[in-house]
Amino acid sequence: MSRLDAMQHFVRVADLGSFAAAADQLGVARSVVTRRIAALEEHLGVKLITRTTRKLTLTSAGLAYLERCRSILQALEDAESEVMASGQTPRGHIHMGLPVSFGIRRIAPLLAQFGQTYPHIALTLDFNDRTSDLIDEAMDIAIRVSTELAPGVVARKLGQGQLFTVAAPAYLAQHGTPQHPGDLLEHRCLGYTGRANNRPWHFMVEGQLQSFAPNYVLQANNGDALALAAQQGLGITVQPDFIVQEALDSGALVSVLHAFAPPPFGIYAILPGNRLLTQRQRVVIDFLAQALRSVPGQA
Repeated sequence: MSRLDAMQHFVRVADLGSFAAAADQLGVARSVVTRRIAALEEHLGVKLITRTTRKLTLTSAGLAYLERCRSILQALEDAESEVMASGQTPRGHIHMGLPVSFGIRRIAPLLAQFGQTYPHIALTLDFNDRTSDLIDEAMDIAIRVSTELAPGVVARKLGQGQLFTVAAPAYLAQHGTPQHPGDLLEHRCLGYTGRANNRPWHFMVEGQLQSFAPNYVLQANNGDALALAAQQGLGITVQPDFIVQEALDSGALVSVLHAFAPPPFGIYAILPGNRLLTQRQRVVIDFLAQALRSVPGQA
């Protein structure tokens, strides 16, 4: 028995929840799948699957072994793909996670160019502002906009951007312009809640990064919605350049507290930590790094 073949059969049975379905997909007799799983269990000395007339269930050992099998088979596939792809046209599938506003405003306009450059790479894009677990969610790349990354995260920096504190001219005419971050306590503020409620805002004061907790009259988990509310005169918000730059250029929003602006944030391509970088991952990251360098403020 080939151990790798048995692992592949086991993973397929676990994914499909059926020996018969796995056999059909693999193009072999059901008895072949049954024998290979039984031989694998005998080799390991543990039960991987419990079977009844209605369903099959993975044991605790089976669940743990399943994740190991996935990692081993994925590593084998990546290694083979990398060797075979050397000097060849990049091809294959990339599953990529994207922050909603950044993905729509900065990445979506690049898709046609990417498709023309790499017609044999298929993309699946997941627009979501949560922090994705790349391994659990089977993602190849996740784009993250952040001031800092957790220790141990495998990443490549693609660029950087700047946060702006903004309000509509009409709001400032009615409520006054804050001259210091502490003045925000007297203003109506619009806060982003993508990762935690009541997050403070950070400003550079006398060379030190300090936190300020304003009074929020509106909180939302989408920066575009908050920027629109600010344009309508509802209050002051802190948003990244890729969301508010057009409104700043048109005068719909005005930047305040320039002297206290926090340091730039980074734009990163996050990679699964348990896999070698494949050719298709590399060309996607290189393409984005080059494309984002041509966007003002993103270098």
